[in-house]
Amino acid sequence: MEYRRLGASGLTVPALSFGAGTFGGAGELFSAWGSSDVNEARRLVDICLEHGINLFDSADIYSGGASESILGAALKGRRGQALISTKATFRSGPGPTDVGSSRQHLLAAIEGSLRRLDTDYIDLFQLHGFDAMTPVEEVLATLDTLVRAGRIRYVGVSNFSGWHLMKSLAAADRYGYPRYVANQTYYSLIGRDYEWELMPLGLDQGVGAVVWSPLGWGRLTGKVRRGAPLPEVSRLHKTADYGPPVENEYLYRVVDALDAVAAETGKSVPQIALNWLLQRPTVSSVIVGARNEAQLRQNLGAVGWKLTAAQVATLDKASARTFAYPYWHQQQFAERNPFPVAAP
Repeated sequence: MEYRRLGASGLTVPALSFGAGTFGGAGELFSAWGSSDVNEARRLVDICLEHGINLFDSADIYSGGASESILGAALKGRRGQALISTKATFRSGPGPTDVGSSRQHLLAAIEGSLRRLDTDYIDLFQLHGFDAMTPVEEVLATLDTLVRAGRIRYVGVSNFSGWHLMKSLAAADRYGYPRYVANQTYYSLIGRDYEWELMPLGLDQGVGAVVWSPLGWGRLTGKVRRGAPLPEVSRLHKTADYGPPVENEYLYRVVDALDAVAAETGKSVPQIALNWLLQRPTVSSVIVGARNEAQLRQNLGAVGWKLTAAQVATLDKASARTFAYPYWHQQQFAERNPFPVAAP
């Protein structure tokens, strides 16, 4: 396994990490992801640790907390071998304070996660979304308290806009609070919006990308094809409306390019899609999920090799989109405002 720094922090993380959203399977959304119980989860954790994947990601809302509980049970007796990442801010109960990033909710959320995970500390805690109702200074002061108390060690965000993240980083610098070192972000060959602003920000500010849904919400498995029905076993039957939108023809164009590269490399479509991400600027770790052992072992084949520059160019061209304003305008002036990726 390859290891990388998490942003500008001193924490070393594996290039691939494991998403425990498949643990539990409660509700329509999460049951479509997977429904691993403790025994199956323990086996998947075994395989991860054997192959050097030691970062496991969850969230308090995944299967109503069952994901964290199962992950904690699966790691029992070997907590010191693992890095645990979890998230909060989405609504987790019916009460008025059961949502957001207020001091009240964050303190309660952390205590709940620690209890379910059966651990004394969380290695990486991320805000699952931006809370516009709570001052960023209150959020950061709360996280500072938790870091100083040893309850969490590193902090990050997820699903933030560029200005959300930059405003928070500026406040952290102003008051000496912990800086966000991770941005758990959606990024894939069919979802490259991250490159417009968040990637340049990450490069400038030392924020590493921890990529969620790297296979485009299950569309880049190699099983979704032009002119063919969805495979019988696909999360898209139930969850297409939850995930990132994508036009069919654009998807098929990218899949065609993946097929061409697969024929050259002998690798699978998912392995190529993951390997492409691992070569992108700012990417610290790519989260892979798996319903079962076979899927996990398939994902492990994404590391230990690299696409050639020509193969990357093929995929870049097929997946290129015109940037939104002002980014398409800024890309024309690379001598003073270089973008980390080439213009389409």
